[in-house]
Amino acid sequence: MQISTAWRRIARVFLPFAAGYYLSYLFRTINALIAGHLSSDTGLGTADLGLLTSVYFLVFAAAQIPVGVLLDRFGPRRVQSALLLVAAAGAGLFAVSTGFVSLLIARAMIGLGVAAALTAGLKSIVLWFPRERVALLNGYMVMLGSLGAVTATAPAEHLLAWTGWRQLFEILAAATAATAMLIYAVVPERGLVPSKSSMPATLSSVFCDGRFWRIAPLSATCVGSAWSLQGLWASPWLMDVEGFDRASLVRQLFMMSIVLCGGAWLFGTTIHYIRRSGIAAESALALVALLFISAELALILRAPLPSILPWSFIAIVGTATVVSFAVIADYYPPELAGRANGALNVLHFGWAFLAQYATGLVLEQWSSDDGHRSVVAYQVAFGLNVTLQIAALIWFALPWLQSGASQIVSIPSIAPVSVSDAVEPSIFCEQILRPGDDNAEW
Repeated sequence: MQISTAWRRIARVFLPFAAGYYLSYLFRTINALIAGHLSSDTGLGTADLGLLTSVYFLVFAAAQIPVGVLLDRFGPRRVQSALLLVAAAGAGLFAVSTGFVSLLIARAMIGLGVAAALTAGLKSIVLWFPRERVALLNGYMVMLGSLGAVTATAPAEHLLAWTGWRQLFEILAAATAATAMLIYAVVPERGLVPSKSSMPATLSSVFCDGRFWRIAPLSATCVGSAWSLQGLWASPWLMDVEGFDRASLVRQLFMMSIVLCGGAWLFGTTIHYIRRSGIAAESALALVALLFISAELALILRAPLPSILPWSFIAIVGTATVVSFAVIADYYPPELAGRANGALNVLHFGWAFLAQYATGLVLEQWSSDDGHRSVVAYQVAFGLNVTLQIAALIWFALPWLQSGASQIVSIPSIAPVSVSDAVEPSIFCEQILRPGDDNAEW
């Protein structure tokens, strides 16, 4: 790729979609910061707050399959710009809402509006950049998007002190509408070059593939739980269990967000190099899951560690979609990219909804003392989640476990194990990157 063409595509394709994903991450995590304001201003209880925050994930998950089909049919430019206008309207409604129902509807609109934020960006990378750069660019996309989580900590806290949470959402509504118009105006259309794969470009090609159902539960329970924890429950844990004051809480959330950005870059770069070395991306996913479970157990068992250590790794796992989508990219041809990524995202966000809402329900079973829940309540709520993650990890590793303990020890060098009912791995098309003057008006 010529240098001028590469930078032009970064400026007109990569960065506009990264801006959309940035807003998605900001909306996803902002409730952790304004939870206290919402509770005091609207009288929301713990379960109501959990439902209000998690409905974003529910609607987001429900939209993934239709969004994936739309992306494959109409392209990321038109789909993303239209949906972001819905998110802008939702943010505007959230800013003026006074009751739980209107807040819930507004939050659901935001979830729908940013439902294509990541998958549209991933689809655009597949369409416009060489295949060998996809994992690396995915990492950069998530890294830049996760700056939204950074913004939702100390910077937003300073803005809250100046304007209040309603005015903050008015600003977000305007920024989201502007991003929608930017994407529609500057991103060129791109025709998809058909691949030579024999796999039909249908959703059933994804859902009938045994490989998908081997990695999806593990990816969903880890990534979705990380989003659930950082997006809401990190804040109550740090205040109720660790005894943080407001300033300490914001500082730790800010540090977690910085680590989150670094994690996205780390995953993208690592996957880029281990694939060049012939090591399976599936192995990296297993290692991430194992470390994630260990970090959660360190919190639950109250290990004598600075809380920033386990919480930082929990934050990092929120960007492990880079690893999961790298595995998916190896499975399916470009014309199935939107559907395959959307199918996996259904489980990511569906689990985030379940984990976030269920945690609130479990915590409600314990009485509060001056607004604070007991340590045991959090240990039970978090422990139930970890139990399911362990089960998903065992399911993922079952083929390796059946091959013998010696292979488990050498997981980083194990090649992907085929599943008996899996579809044969896809044969990708020749590089879809064409000279700069094809199918596009720059």
